[in-house]
Amino acid sequence: MMVSFVLNVWDPKRIRSRISAENKVIVVGGGAAGFFAAIECAARGKARVKIVEGGKEFLDKVRISGGGRCNTTHAAFNHETLSGGYPRGRRELRGPFSGFDAADTVEWFKNRGVELKTEEDGRMFPVTDDSSTIVDALVRAARESGVQMTASTKVTDISTGNGKNPFSVVFKSAAGTPVTENCDKVLIATGSSKLGYRWAEQLGHSIISPIPSLFTFKIKDKELHELAGVSVGNTVVNLVLPKGTGRRRQDSGLLQRGPTLITHWGFSGPAILRLSAFGARILKELGYQVGLNIDWYPETSKAKTLDLFEDLRRQRGQKRLVGSASPYRAIPARLWRLLLRRAEVNEKCPWAELKNDGMRKLAKEVHECRFSVEGKGAFKEEFVTSGGIPLKEIDMRTMQSKIVPGLFFAGEICDYDGITGGFNLQGAWTTGFLAGRGMGE
Repeated sequence: MMVSFVLNVWDPKRIRSRISAENKVIVVGGGAAGFFAAIECAARGKARVKIVEGGKEFLDKVRISGGGRCNTTHAAFNHETLSGGYPRGRRELRGPFSGFDAADTVEWFKNRGVELKTEEDGRMFPVTDDSSTIVDALVRAARESGVQMTASTKVTDISTGNGKNPFSVVFKSAAGTPVTENCDKVLIATGSSKLGYRWAEQLGHSIISPIPSLFTFKIKDKELHELAGVSVGNTVVNLVLPKGTGRRRQDSGLLQRGPTLITHWGFSGPAILRLSAFGARILKELGYQVGLNIDWYPETSKAKTLDLFEDLRRQRGQKRLVGSASPYRAIPARLWRLLLRRAEVNEKCPWAELKNDGMRKLAKEVHECRFSVEGKGAFKEEFVTSGGIPLKEIDMRTMQSKIVPGLFFAGEICDYDGITGGFNLQGAWTTGFLAGRGMGE
């Protein structure tokens, strides 16, 4: 149920009356982090704030988040749990979350008329299940804060200016006319844009080469592809690394638990996407060619599965291995048939005739089903990159550059990234809020 918007909290006339014409802030990038920073900065009433977006629309990535429903944040209200959703930046984000966390996100949107709901897996969406609810709230808050918003205007250069105006920003409007504006502070919130990285380097920052995170796995297996659409609700997946990598899968996040989906090109689903995020850099090093183990029924051990098969030989002796369903209800019948073929066991074989060797092979397919990853697929809905501005070069309390005073960063341009489930947008809200507060002081 929608909550009425409280206009007097964001009275634009009251805010504009407090703004000093001498303090100007330009936010480059009209995404989640840029908007959040602009709103918070302008709300403090000490600066004129302008958002410049190169595209035709603001908040494009917010619009498509969560399949158009907008996975706004994750119900992880403990900072340790929340930071655990970030393969890169886990330790560095703990401090920022004390300044603005998931609970603050829920409250922020509630105060602007947007109620969020929590789904079973912890993902939080607007009750409308429509991303435009979030987009409209952000745009409305920006307008009422006095933020100037300019789309279809590409920034071509950012440089340090003179003493009176520390920064010069060169724009190219839709008409193609270059315009230079001077300002006191600049926020670069351009996501994984190469231009953003270039400007940061020009201003003295280093860049950790960006690579994909959150992607699906390509598997060359025609029999597997025929099962496209089959999903198993609880699996354990892990990467099988070549000898000499010096990494333990448990310590590096290279073992994940959750749903796995079979596709016409390989594997997807939450467990696979999380695994790709935590393994993003080592997968890149290995050319996205690595072994993958899947435990299709982690609720029990391989030893107990062998005991179950032994019981079935006695209790269902004359029944075939493939009947009305697999021995495990959690494993769909189509997948069970594939496991039998991989174990070289005839599905028409009665349980009483199942040999010990066949039992061992079948138990291994249930709990240690090995595939060869041949590449990555694009996760187009919420594509995320790992890399960007090293966090050690940013004051994480304010998101201000440690190299150039008055220069700020927020969002995906920084070297942190989250797993699927609302963590990436939460990172944008948190870093944007802190940047906005830092610029507005």
